[in-house]
Formats: sequence, structure tokens, C-alpha cells
Amino acid sequence: MNRQAFTLVELLVVIAIIGMLVGLLLPAVQQAREAARIMQCNNQLRQQGLACMNFESSTRSLPSVGWTWYFVGDPDRFGAEQPGSWIFSILPYMEQQALARLGSDGKPDEVTPEQKEGASTVCQTPLSGFTCPSRRSVKLYPCSFAATLANLEMGFREAAKTDYTANAGTQTTSSGTYNFYAIPTTMESAVTWTQGRKWPDYGNHFRGVIFTHSAVTFSQIRDGLSNTYMLGEKWLRADYYETGKDTGDNECMFTGTNNDIMRAVTYHSASENLAPLQDRAGIDTNYRFGSCHAGAYGTVLCDGSVQRINYSIDPQIHSWLGDRADGQIATIPQ
Repeated sequence: MNRQAFTLVELLVVIAIIGMLVGLLLPAVQQAREAARIMQCNNQLRQQGLACMNFESSTRSLPSVGWTWYFVGDPDRFGAEQPGSWIFSILPYMEQQALARLGSDGKPDEVTPEQKEGASTVCQTPLSGFTCPSRRSVKLYPCSFAATLANLEMGFREAAKTDYTANAGTQTTSSGTYNFYAIPTTMESAVTWTQGRKWPDYGNHFRGVIFTHSAVTFSQIRDGLSNTYMLGEKWLRADYYETGKDTGDNECMFTGTNNDIMRAVTYHSASENLAPLQDRAGIDTNYRFGSCHAGAYGTVLCDGSVQRINYSIDPQIHSWLGDRADGQIATIPQ
């Protein structure tokens, strides 16, 4: 009786064919996975934008990025008098009411041990809706040496981070630095500022919709809600995702005004602008929008729609789209 079997040559041919098929299919699988992650990223931006819109509907203004990096969220303060970030402000509109109320002590003008304990828990609670699935996992990340005073007082060196940021718009100064004027560093000094109406008009400096001590209403966005950025993905140095060394990623996402939670779109010239970029290693440019995704980054406009913005967008158009009332009705290139 004849016995049929594979020869060694036939076996090697089959293995080679399987290897070729895997090589052809693997890029397609990776592309499908990235497409799914981009869809998830877009949905997270949509939910954040919807929360900001609901916040505006309830309070008659969009949230601010808080006071300064010396403060974290305070559940007993609201609106422009909220020292924490825009992310802290919208927690109740993202089914995180319980988290937002941790540390409430009914004493908005004081920083009590009870408040610090609650704030510490909040700052060490990462949320999946603020982490880009293509960039990093949902966990705590190191705060660098430049971590906020609040973090130092609370004694932790890891915190929840965000991959999404608010549109502070164009700046009246050079794109190299934010000019914050004088800033309060304690609750006592901030209360004195509030009572004496000493807060500067940051709206003359930042032309976006969410910035320091802001309370921008939809009616003030004169260029149109569908023509103005609200939030977007932020640029990060690719070799610093896990380290906390990027100065645009070294704070907690609930901390007040800092580069972690607000970015600009300033355009001064072709050589001096904050056009969006894809993440890269070895480059420090922590004031701009961008992402780890190839080709484009995600943004949500003030009408709640999510758009992908190509990195090749004209920097001047990008700047116009970030300004709430410059009179330039720019549209997003398709």
C-alpha cells in the first residue's frame, strides 16, 4: 500500500506561503486596529465636548482652565472661580459627580486637610475618557520635579494625566511663552484678588474659548461655533510618554492653568507659528496641538462636532480657527 506524505520541500513551500500571507495581512490588521483607536479617540473628544456644552447650558459659560498650577480642583467653587482645570469642572457632566465632590468641606475660601485628602484621591484617579488609546494606557504617570505645589503638599509623585487639551487660542505675545502677568500662589491671595476684582482680563491675551479664569459664553464666539476649536488632542514628546518629563505633561490633569491642559494656535509668521504636529522624540514644543496619530489630530468644535485636522493645515487658517472673534470665518480644509 502506497503511503502519501508531505516531502520536506513541500512543507517548506507551505510554510513560506503562510509566512507571506501573514506578512500581507499584518499591516491590514494593524491599520484596522489603529482605525478603531482613532474612532475611540474621536468618541472621547465628542463626550468631552458634549460635557462642556452641557456645562455652558447650566452655568451660562464654558469652563475655564482654572487659576494657576498652584491649585487643583475645589468642589466648593464654580465657574471662573474654580481653581482647578476644565476637566475637573466637567466631571459632573461625565457621570463623575461622586469623584468631583470628594473633599468638599463647605469652605471655599480655605484649604482644609479634608479638602486635601479628597483632592489627593481625585488627582490619583485616572479616567479612560481622557487617555488616547494609541498613545498610552490608563494608569498613573510620574509628575516631574516641576510638579505643582499642590502635588508636593499632598506628597504624591504620580498622577492622572490627559491627552486632550483646551483651546486657549492665539496669544498677543510671542509663541515661545505664555505671559500670565502676576499670579496668585495661595488661596488667601486668590480670595483677595477675587474680592478686590484684581484678576487681569486674560481674554485680551488669550483669544480662544477656555483659558485662565475665563467664562466665555457661546454668544462671545462671534466667528461661529462650527468655525472655532473647543478642545483637541495635545502634542507630546514621543520618548516622554511614560516619564512625566515633558513640560506639557508634568502636572495632574485636574491642576489649574498649565501646558498640560491648554494649548495655543498662535501665528506670527511662517517661521513662528504653532501649527499642529505629530508626536516626535527628541523635540520640545509643548504649546501646540497634535497627537501620535499619523496624518491628522482630533479636535471638537464649539458646536460639538468632531473633526480630524491634517498636520499640513495652513498655520494661518489654524490660527483663525482657534480665535473666537477675529472676524476671519475660516473653514476646515477637507
